[in-house]
Amino acid sequence: MKIWVDDIRTPHPFEGMWHWFKTSADTIEQLEHCKNIGLVPDFMSLDHDLGGDDTTRPIVLWMCENEFWPVEVRVHSANPCGIDWLEAMIERYHPSNAHKYNR
Repeated sequence: MKIWVDDIRTPHPFEGMWHWFKTSADTIEQLEHCKNIGLVPDFMSLDHDLGGDDTTRPIVLWMCENEFWPVEVRVHSANPCGIDWLEAMIERYHPSNAHKYNR
């Protein structure tokens, strides 16, 4: 399972089938469902800013608090401060530090 979190940009179709979420609340709901059924997503790509006051920070905090991470996490944001925050949290808390950063 591949999760794309971005309120504007569409997932890259050449990278296969994505589950696309535009809000942190919808993404967390999906992660909770995955955790409950024992399905660990293979991949997640995060934008930082999701419109209004919403960001992907609550998603990363949820993953930290629940110790439930996709195998690989990528950051594809254009927000430099947001990238720094996401990268630092992923690097510190992802169990295998298996991540990539696409600026």
